[in-house]
Order: sequence, then structure tokens, then C-alpha cells
Amino acid sequence: MPETIRFHTDENVRSAVAHGLRRLGIDATTAAEADLLTASDEEHLAFCHREGRVLFTHDDDFLVLHSRGLPHAGIVYCHTEARSVGDILRSLKLLWAIYEPEDVFGRVEFV
Repeated sequence: MPETIRFHTDENVRSAVAHGLRRLGIDATTAAEADLLTASDEEHLAFCHREGRVLFTHDDDFLVLHSRGLPHAGIVYCHTEARSVGDILRSLKLLWAIYEPEDVFGRVEFV
């Protein structure tokens, strides 16, 4: 498992989030970069689980998959349009700063 949280954003998240995380020195990938633009939600979770990446999403379908017990390295959920990109980046940076990857493994965090 990596030493710090690494994020992955699904296709519902603006690319500015991943780019902003990188400017803060935080490892982040996008659905496009991981060749997952047309992938199912299950494929996104499988990729994140394999890569040890915490998924950041606006898609509440991932909450259903979590409740069904699908394994994942962690999910951070934010309702669409609930927060600005700046607010999202501040929240994700805080999670990155205070949690180790094993702290969020298999859990959902809401921002």
C-alpha cells in the first residue's frame, strides 16, 4: 500500500480537481488518463483497488456499490455542485494530510 493517499477521479469530476491536487503535490489520476471514460462503476472501483487509489466522485451509485460490499481502497463523495473546486481541493488536501491509506481503505468519506 502507498505511504500517502493517492486519488482517482471518475468522469463525473472536473479535470481541474486532479490538476489542482497535482499542483499541491498530491498524486491524482483521471478517468481519461486511466482509459476508463466508458468504464462501469465497478471497473473504476477495481482499478482503484488494484492501484491503491481513493476514488473521488460526485456519483452516488458508488455509495450503493459500497453498501453492497464491493471492495475498494476508499471513496470520497461530494454531491454534485455542493462545493466549488477550491472547496473540494481544500477538503481532499485535509484528508490527504491527516489519513494514511489504510485509514480510508473500504470506507466512505463525505465532503
